[in-house]
Amino acid sequence: MDWQPDEQGLQQVLQLLKDSQSPNTATQRIVQDKLKQLNQFPDFNNYLIFVLTRLKSEDEPTRSLSGLILKNNVKAHYQSFPPPVADFIKQECLNNIGDASSLIRATIGILITTIASKGELQMWPELLPQLCSLLNSEDYNTCEGAFGALQKICEDSSELLDSDALNRPLNIMIPKFLQFFKHCSPKIRSHAIACVNQFIMDRAQALMDNIDTFIEHLFALAVDDDPEVRKNVCRALVMLLEVRIDRLIPHMHSIIQYMLQRTQDHDENVALEACEFWLTLAEQPICKEVLASHLVQLIPILVNGMKYSEIDIILLKGDVEEDEAVPDSEQDIKPRFHKSRTVTLPHEAERPDGSEDAEDDDDDDALSDWNLRKCSAAALDVLANVFREELLPHLLPLLKGLLFHPEWVVKESGILVLGAIAEGCMQGMVPYLPELIPHLIQCLSDKKALVRSIACWTLSRYAHWVVSQPPDMHLKPLMTELLKRILDGNKRVQEAACSAFATLEEEACTELVPYLSYILDTLVFAFGKYQHKNLLILYDAIGTLADSVGHHLNQPEYIQKLMPPLIQKWNELKDEDKDLFPLLECLSSVATALQSGFLPYCEPVYQRCVTLVQKTLAQAMMYTQHPEQYEAPDKDFMIVALDLLSGLAEGLGGHVEQLVARSNIMTLLFQCMQDSMPEVRQSSFALLGDLTKACFIHVKPCIAEFMPILGTNLNPEFISVCNNATWAIGEICMQMGAEMQPYVQMVLNNLVEIINRPNTPKTLLENTAITIGRLGYVCPQEVAPMLQQFIRPWCTSLRNIRDNEEKDSAFRGICMMIGVNPGGVVQDFIFFCDAVASWVSPKDDLRDMFYKILHGFKDQVGEENWQQFSEQFPPLLKERLAAFYGV
Repeated sequence: MDWQPDEQGLQQVLQLLKDSQSPNTATQRIVQDKLKQLNQFPDFNNYLIFVLTRLKSEDEPTRSLSGLILKNNVKAHYQSFPPPVADFIKQECLNNIGDASSLIRATIGILITTIASKGELQMWPELLPQLCSLLNSEDYNTCEGAFGALQKICEDSSELLDSDALNRPLNIMIPKFLQFFKHCSPKIRSHAIACVNQFIMDRAQALMDNIDTFIEHLFALAVDDDPEVRKNVCRALVMLLEVRIDRLIPHMHSIIQYMLQRTQDHDENVALEACEFWLTLAEQPICKEVLASHLVQLIPILVNGMKYSEIDIILLKGDVEEDEAVPDSEQDIKPRFHKSRTVTLPHEAERPDGSEDAEDDDDDDALSDWNLRKCSAAALDVLANVFREELLPHLLPLLKGLLFHPEWVVKESGILVLGAIAEGCMQGMVPYLPELIPHLIQCLSDKKALVRSIACWTLSRYAHWVVSQPPDMHLKPLMTELLKRILDGNKRVQEAACSAFATLEEEACTELVPYLSYILDTLVFAFGKYQHKNLLILYDAIGTLADSVGHHLNQPEYIQKLMPPLIQKWNELKDEDKDLFPLLECLSSVATALQSGFLPYCEPVYQRCVTLVQKTLAQAMMYTQHPEQYEAPDKDFMIVALDLLSGLAEGLGGHVEQLVARSNIMTLLFQCMQDSMPEVRQSSFALLGDLTKACFIHVKPCIAEFMPILGTNLNPEFISVCNNATWAIGEICMQMGAEMQPYVQMVLNNLVEIINRPNTPKTLLENTAITIGRLGYVCPQEVAPMLQQFIRPWCTSLRNIRDNEEKDSAFRGICMMIGVNPGGVVQDFIFFCDAVASWVSPKDDLRDMFYKILHGFKDQVGEENWQQFSEQFPPLLKERLAAFYGV
């Protein structure tokens, strides 16, 4: 006997569905409460499925809504549905998957997948066989509905379908799907390809067994009339390029020809899928060889795709020039993530490495939806990195026409092209830059806001070259114009100018010192002008300025300009406000730069940071004890606060001592160092190291408790945590001296293991080497016996670091350990020689230590053996050792 609804109950449910479509918030609240009550009755879900599948008299939106409410119930409580209810729902879904309405079919499909994804694919063995047999139905709606459901299942459960848990249903499903590639309905052809596409990236065995048939069928559909089919064909080829390029290589010429056509498809979605092909191909080793002869066709197509479409311009309000007074809507503001502090060492000839700013290609952020313009620009960017200067003959003739075009949309796309190739084609562009850069600077005052904003971005991509020229030539005019743009009336231009200026600051560093007064006037003026979103970018520009000019900012005149508006914002923001993150990061850079100049402001800033840490720890404790009553805290507040405390300790040095004395920061730090979240530990160890340098008197009483925690965190699975813990141990050594002895065994083995690990990142290797050297400096007797186990990687990782205090102490340690255990260095002596030669100007007593060791070794082995040994030296090493040490 089938379940039947009670008429009165049914009317109640229908009324509820009608009310829930009301725009009135009060009504919505009543609906939510009513839903909660009705969910106490298990057969409420029967009513919902009944409305969806049987009540054909109701309108589609109401029936569909009933299904979506049921879907949410399945998501939340399916485990507690009584078996008869669950069975009724499953049976209704399968019986009605061919409903006449496509909306209802889609809703039932979603419901089926939701049940399947609750771990029910195993508990519903008839589902897949039944859906597959429904594909053979003569009735179009049934076939289409079943395919829609299968496509969603393939998307949600692709791994499970290829597993033994279900006896690998794919072995039947894939050949079945392939039969439908030739179906007369485009919608069904499209579903069939989409289903198979789900299994390409995982290299599902059943698909690999049928790969040639699949590719053959794809080629047959290449010129399908239906855009959705063409889109899925393109998507399949892009993925196959990544996982089975071997199968595509024989057909590569015709595939490229096909993709050139599709990248110009009149359907933008097809063009976008096809454009992804060039991005993927650029990452394949064979790219250069297969694509070189097609560049002449491809480049104009990509360049053409970089123009704003009419719809982009409407969405970007490209015709609105002045919008600075319009408040930001909150959903425009992306969540910001704080990057915790990682302690690194300065290298030879170091300049800020732009590699982590690779994502700055988002010149039109508000449209963060991926579109043809962005994809074309990204493709041109990666191809420029593959082909370098060879791209320019295809581009330069086009660029001339674009950059001076009377239509602003065309001119704008030309400026974007110039920015996109900046990284890959830099060498080849240099001859043209003296005349291009002034033209771009002129574009900064174009009457179109979208032209001004793209000019900001493109100029930032050439900032490195601009800074390498005499400052009056390009740097000064560029800076002057960018600062004007920071005060533009258009918010998008303000944002682009602020980001570009931050890039310029990183490149120019102290070159900006002569203009500091003027720069600060502009940035401070912008404070009063900016809406919410750009204010956050402004903090970043100020923080970057502080990082770039350092102590040059510590002038009363500059402090007077900069600090009042920052402190005013600091006082306006509540402890729970996420806008504190960028402001705290900014203040951290400012405190480090101003050093003693920050003293008048440090007390309230320090106190608040300690409070933020304390609050977050307390909240985390309450949550752990009563997760049902309390919310988990956002630990970013604590992380950012710890990092600002590090900035204060680094900037104020010894002056931070009174602040630490009057607070419980050491107790809090003890808790933070044991937090479950790696980023919290990472920032704690950075702060521990900075406090060790600034006021060891307060750290020393805690060493016995802290050292075991540091030892446990020497785990290279968490690179940054391990890196900062290692660095902190090294700083502690320098303060403890011989008293470090009881703790050597806690950390030494882990450090030696890390320095010998393959693929350890450079930063961690260097910090590990420094810390091993420092341990050996204070406790040579304890560390020297292990010398042979680390001397070679130790020497190779420190040869590239600039002369500085850290390197000095580490090398003294190595020399003392060689004194205790000279045998430990014999086998790898050439590496030691190389490391010694990396010093430019060691202090006199360190030079003496090197001299003694080199000559001691030479005397030990005798002149003749030394001659043979030094024959292996590269010429440069030979020269340096002879010149500096007379060996």
